[in-house]
Amino acid sequence: MTPIKRIVSQPAPLLAGLGIRQPAHLLAGLVCALALASAPFAAHAADLTVLVDNVAGDAGQVLVGLFDKAETFPRDLLRGERVPASTRDASGRVKLVFTGLAPGRYALSAFHDVDDNGKLNANVMGLPTEPYGFSRDARGNFGPPTFADAAFDVPEAGLTITVRVQ
Repeated sequence: MTPIKRIVSQPAPLLAGLGIRQPAHLLAGLVCALALASAPFAAHAADLTVLVDNVAGDAGQVLVGLFDKAETFPRDLLRGERVPASTRDASGRVKLVFTGLAPGRYALSAFHDVDDNGKLNANVMGLPTEPYGFSRDARGNFGPPTFADAAFDVPEAGLTITVRVQ
């Protein structure tokens, strides 16, 4: 055996106590683990900061839905976040962040769930009775706006967007 092979095949004193016999395998394992751990962050690096304006009171929560497809908007959300209305600042604004998004096209819906029942209340005609809003201040005619009307682009650097509930 050559001297190099003897050094690699013998356990290093510090590593041998841990049951690790091949330092070269340890290094290869660490490199693979680091590569796998950083892979999701390389593809999904953008943060979307959402400022919800016009939250009028501390009761309940503010719910925000994030959508990435026209065919699922505004019913089946990609992700949802909620924040207590009591965290609003003096101007009636709450802030929340969607982290780790892939850059792309998205739309938002938001509402102030005043009674904290987890749903947007409506009257007998189906019109919302709690404050709500969509990204880009989109409004629909006799229903929610289209995805195209509410859609915006999130670049790799991230984005801050404001939604006004009324």
